[in-house]
Amino acid sequence: MRCFTVLGPSQTGKSTVVEKLGSLEGTPRKSSSPYGLNLTEFTFGNEAWCALDAPGPNEALAHAQHALLASDACILCVSSAPEEAVLAAPYLRIIEASGTPCILFVNRMDEPRGRLRDVIAALQDYANHTLLLRQIPIREGDRIIGSCDLISERAWRYREGQTSALIAIPESVAEREHEARSELLEHLSEFDDWLLEELIEDREPPSDALYAISSRVLSENRIIPVLIGAASHGNGMMRLMKALRHEAPPVGVLRQRLARAGNVDENKLTAVSFHAYHRQNIGKTVLVRAFGEGLRQGALLGGSSLGAVQDPGNGRSGSAIVPAPGDVFATVKSDHLPVPSLLTSGATVAPPEWTEPPTPMLERILVPGSERDENKLSETLAKLSETDRGLVVLQEEGTGAQLVRAQGPVHLRDLCRTLSEVFHIEVTDRMPSPIYRETIAKPSEVHYRHRKQTGGAGQFADVKLSIRPNERGRGFTFNETVKGGVVPRNYIPAVEAGAREAMEKGPLGFQVIDVGVTLFDGQHHAVDSSEHAFRTASRMGVRQALSEGSAVLMQPVFRSEIHIPSIYSGSLVQIVSALKGQVLGFDRDETAKGWDIFRALIPGGALDDLARALRSATQGIGYFSKTFDHFEELYGKEADAIVRAHGEAGVAH
Repeated sequence: MRCFTVLGPSQTGKSTVVEKLGSLEGTPRKSSSPYGLNLTEFTFGNEAWCALDAPGPNEALAHAQHALLASDACILCVSSAPEEAVLAAPYLRIIEASGTPCILFVNRMDEPRGRLRDVIAALQDYANHTLLLRQIPIREGDRIIGSCDLISERAWRYREGQTSALIAIPESVAEREHEARSELLEHLSEFDDWLLEELIEDREPPSDALYAISSRVLSENRIIPVLIGAASHGNGMMRLMKALRHEAPPVGVLRQRLARAGNVDENKLTAVSFHAYHRQNIGKTVLVRAFGEGLRQGALLGGSSLGAVQDPGNGRSGSAIVPAPGDVFATVKSDHLPVPSLLTSGATVAPPEWTEPPTPMLERILVPGSERDENKLSETLAKLSETDRGLVVLQEEGTGAQLVRAQGPVHLRDLCRTLSEVFHIEVTDRMPSPIYRETIAKPSEVHYRHRKQTGGAGQFADVKLSIRPNERGRGFTFNETVKGGVVPRNYIPAVEAGAREAMEKGPLGFQVIDVGVTLFDGQHHAVDSSEHAFRTASRMGVRQALSEGSAVLMQPVFRSEIHIPSIYSGSLVQIVSALKGQVLGFDRDETAKGWDIFRALIPGGALDDLARALRSATQGIGYFSKTFDHFEELYGKEADAIVRAHGEAGVAH
């Protein structure tokens, strides 16, 4: 079986392309994943084919990345409007990072939305590979009625519901065809010395030789050929499928590429797992592409026995199903297989770095509808994070509530639907509370005596403490300068412990940071003093001093790296300023053409607003990662509102 992925932005007709390709020579079989990945099996040219239709939203980019792990080649579906080229930037980025041979298909050419050369020029801004036009459109007024193949120099007229008709090259496109063909040959000659000689000698190379060179350079991932059509009318589908059949490399090339990336012996690389999902009453289903022989139920794969092997098209399973090299199959009761991963018979190997999805930007607390579901929710989210690498599961600091980081609102909605429909866990979501701290603005001293008599031995401890602000980032410090044994040495650790306990919650209700405490005097009693008494005296004394030390609210500030296509960089200065952030600058992204990395300091309470603004400003393409940088003071009405809300939340709990 030969396998390819069709991917690209939403509304570019990917699913229609797959449907039309699968129907060229028969009836395709289709199966779907809850995550939006569709698998279509069909026959073309007496060969078995599998098309992976990757979901279009940028929030599902991880599933498109993982599908490339199992693909000999891919089709990148793009719009025929030049201004929409930027929407393809994330897909060009992951395709080039993966090393997957790609054919770019400009779809919906029946809708005149701009010149093809402008579309290619706009897309080239985001591709390191040369985008090499293989066809030009034939126009009749404002309509595109056919295409001209630049290698065979044949023209075809589109016919609704039928294969295209061969026609003579119209005079109106002859000059453009000659110009585009010359450009095609010039680019191909960069990868073939024989062709370069032919062009230098002004000899016309035969079409068969040009097709062979095109096939080789695509297999070697040297260029990205560009074809055109309109899938909804069936236009260009036969040409696209023939290009895949004759020019896409066989499965052995994929096996070699993955073995190199994973530092695995090619002969031992048996399969690759690339997608997984959970089904009600069935459990985890893993999609696998076989590279080796003998992968039947019970065979050793990934260090353990392979569970039931299923035909993904009809869902039937059995010990008689033995996938051949190149086949895609599903397996259940194979929970030991991580996804995605490279698989040998005895081990699982981590996938290449390029499969790492974008950092999730949306953080929410999931609240179960009943107490009964609390433990179940934690276990279920752990399972789901194993099959969805775009999802990160954590616990909220302080409350221990289930915190999830999702790619965006659509991803979060799909997660909640899966919890409800598959696992019968109803949840609501809320914003997590930003992690605030407090400190003091001025030093103070306190004298605190703890005395308690309850019969028998009493409790006595007397401490004199100075409390002062520390420089930012230094945290809590403790020192002692007592003389003459007024506080015995064995009680001083208890004084420090009491001071640390007082830092757990300050007068504003938050953890106290960047404060220094010094024990400089005190008294003890030979009978009634104890570690417990000095610990209590220290804790109560420090609390009193903190309340007198002009408490200041501290907000977290994060260093953010925002990844965006360069055309959006200018808008980020205004966005960051509106969020009371600080612009640090930006650089070109050396790993992706046409992208910038924009750096800024963003208050923790504004990160959710940053995610919304970024999605809006970049049409859902931009994303950011964050690392904690420091705490800074927050004053005024905003600080008062936060303290008040925190106090009300504490009362409610």
